[in-house]
Amino acid sequence: MSRSEDANPFATEDVNPFSNANAAPGSKSRIPQMVATTLGFGQKHDATVDIPLDSDPKKKATELSNWESDLKRRENDIKRREEAVAGAAIPEDDRNWPPFFPIIHHDIANEIPVHAQKLQYLAFASWLGLVLCLTFNVIAVIVCWIKGGGVKIFFLAVIYELLGVPLSYVLWYRPLYRAMRTDSAMKFGWFFMFYLLHLGFCIFAAIAPPIVFHGKSLTGILAAIDVFSDHALAGIFYLVGFGLFCLESLLSFWVLQKVYMYFRGNK
Repeated sequence: MSRSEDANPFATEDVNPFSNANAAPGSKSRIPQMVATTLGFGQKHDATVDIPLDSDPKKKATELSNWESDLKRRENDIKRREEAVAGAAIPEDDRNWPPFFPIIHHDIANEIPVHAQKLQYLAFASWLGLVLCLTFNVIAVIVCWIKGGGVKIFFLAVIYELLGVPLSYVLWYRPLYRAMRTDSAMKFGWFFMFYLLHLGFCIFAAIAPPIVFHGKSLTGILAAIDVFSDHALAGIFYLVGFGLFCLESLLSFWVLQKVYMYFRGNK
């Protein structure tokens, strides 16, 4: 055998570190194994990163639906509690207004929701304004009666006040008060119907045409002109009454608009 065919024991084997890992079993590829061991690629204890990807839209929709139903349930529960508190029976004989001689029950601060109290106070001012107008109307007619205007206009003015004050309270102010407490659409409708009549009466009284009522029994502008030509003092009272009815008409129109906007906003 020739010496050229003997293997050189000092020869180094050429190793390609980038060769395929699936090499023959006899190949001594140590570098890829070392790299894999160092970097941890494909090892048993490799670090893993969990990326939460919710790829189930049905599950997400179910969760949203459950959340929405729970929110509606809580909202209905709160609404039932508010209605229970608002609809709590209050004794009719619990009169507290006016303080010096209580004849009606009136407690806006404790019975009307906070967001509606300002509007309720405005409507209460409108009712007090009507009381003031009718009371001053009686005073002006008394002055005219003293100056020779006749007793019939005095009795008519007294009838206007005796009927107007309680009827206005029963027909439109108390329904509005209860509508604000219970949010009742029927009470609101009752208020709108009779408050329009109240507004029409205020406008009619500010003009005071001598067609339905006896001319000088209301302190309107036409009656003021007629009375002023005969008695200056009575004419001044009538002009003041005319101004009060005008202010009451403007205030009533404003209240009607505000209540209507409140009613539409709640429905």
